[in-house]
Amino acid sequence: MKAGIVGLPNVGKSTLFNCLSNAKAQSANFPFCTIEPNIGVVNVPDPRINKLEELVKPERVQMATVDIVDIAGLVKGASKGEGLGNQFLGNIRECNAIIHVLRCFDNDNIVHVDGNVNPIRDKETIDIELQLKDLETVEKRLEKVNRAAKTGNKEAITEKGLLDRIRETLLQAKSARTVLPQNNDEEVLLETFQLITSKPVLYVCNVDENSAVNGNKYVDQVKELVKDEDAEVIILSVGAEADITELESYEERQVFLEDMGLTEPGASVLIRAAYKLLKQQTYFTAGVKEVRAWTINIGSTAPQAAGVIHTDFEKGFIRAEVISYEDYVTYGSEAKAKEAGKFKVEGKEYIVKDGDVMHFRFNV
Repeated sequence: MKAGIVGLPNVGKSTLFNCLSNAKAQSANFPFCTIEPNIGVVNVPDPRINKLEELVKPERVQMATVDIVDIAGLVKGASKGEGLGNQFLGNIRECNAIIHVLRCFDNDNIVHVDGNVNPIRDKETIDIELQLKDLETVEKRLEKVNRAAKTGNKEAITEKGLLDRIRETLLQAKSARTVLPQNNDEEVLLETFQLITSKPVLYVCNVDENSAVNGNKYVDQVKELVKDEDAEVIILSVGAEADITELESYEERQVFLEDMGLTEPGASVLIRAAYKLLKQQTYFTAGVKEVRAWTINIGSTAPQAAGVIHTDFEKGFIRAEVISYEDYVTYGSEAKAKEAGKFKVEGKEYIVKDGDVMHFRFNV
């Protein structure tokens, strides 16, 4: 599962990517400095794994990760191939969620591709290009479906109804994610359409250092604009985050954060938000060899969670032994949690909860 960072050129995408990952994308004051999409595998900050490490004292610790993709800046006309439009749209289509970076700071030394700072206009520029590309996809699909629907084909009639609603929505300059499926058939169909504007989105307002805590007038404009979108807005001073990553020690970074009025780097907040945006959650395995956070889709069953470790675990699944994270920490160990009756044995139907500490029994 991948989240793609998108936005106009020079809004701070590559600098943000550098803050999030160990990869060093080129960051320069001109458009298209990121041509091939850079992919960073980023640890998901989770204080729970630190607590488990403290209790279990394992030989090694493995955190959950999320893939972040830095995609070339988009310009007007991208839907028709302007700039790196076709490449941009292809790269974003392969992502599962969108992190949309909006420039919300004034700085005469960093040129704006449209001449002045206006995050509302910038958002609309990106939205329109993505909507136009989706409209092209929908209309091509409608050409085929219309013929089948005329013959009375029930599946085609269902698909045509959904496509017509999406087309009407896109023509109103609204994104496909605002079209809600009316039943399971439509839900499945919507997935197969692979529309760019149906992907979940997270807005990142890139602000100056002084606005990192409370935002500014630009952030207020963005929040007002997206209030009906069911989308999260995060305030981040990307320049300050870049400075923090350059500091050598944890203590130095904490002093820098305290001076800014923050308790943790904004990048950590963003990574957790991206993880949630991708509808991911974590369960843990905890032993003396390793404490590890495993990533699963929200709603996964115990066998599906086991399959993340190894396909044999899912095929030969017998049962899952489960202690909630809260109980594990309260009693301090697996043995003590068992003594207190907080150890559960679950079968194939069990839906794994975020933070479960699990062992799997299997036979192949």
